Amino acid sequence: MKKVIIGIVAIVLLLALFSGCGYNSLVKLDETVKTSWSNVETQYQRRADLIPNLVNTVKGAAKFEESTLTAVIEARSKASQITIDPDKLNEDNIQKYQAAQGQITQALGRLMVLTENYPQLKATDQFRDLSAQLEGTENRITVARKDYNDAVQVYNTKVRSFPNNLTAGLFGFSQKAPFKADAGAQNAPKVEF
Repeated sequence: MKKVIIGIVAIVLLLALFSGCGYNSLVKLDETVKTSWSNVETQYQRRADLIPNLVNTVKGAAKFEESTLTAVIEARSKASQITIDPDKLNEDNIQKYQAAQGQITQALGRLMVLTENYPQLKATDQFRDLSAQLEGTENRITVARKDYNDAVQVYNTKVRSFPNNLTAGLFGFSQKAPFKADAGAQNAPKVEF
């Protein structure tokens, strides 16, 4: 009887210890990071979905620079093939994902500059609307990245803080990698033809 009581007391103490060490809050923060990452991917998918419409509008309005249109299509195709498992949000995986998305950004930049040389294309309502949608999407991507980085900061702080670091280590919670700016992002992109 005495052993049973000691066992029950030990279980109650363990439950009280773990509930006080932040396991549930770590789970909640981990899920917030995963959701934030999904929101980043959603915005990139929105951009990828808009690109075929933009390319078709440009093709229909002007017969020029087929190589630029091909570059946009190829960049979209490559970027849409790369995905990251939310449980593997490490710096290397995020850099690979970001590199593929950067190719789309560069190709779209060349396409937009080309439109400066073709004013009749800029004047079409479809192109104007799609350009506005892409601009809005780029802004949404920026906000989603910021929200993701904020969630990662809160999560990583919790994982590294005592006594949560003990619980995190015991249950396999590891730090997540934030988004970082691309190398040379502080410089304006150079668009050449």
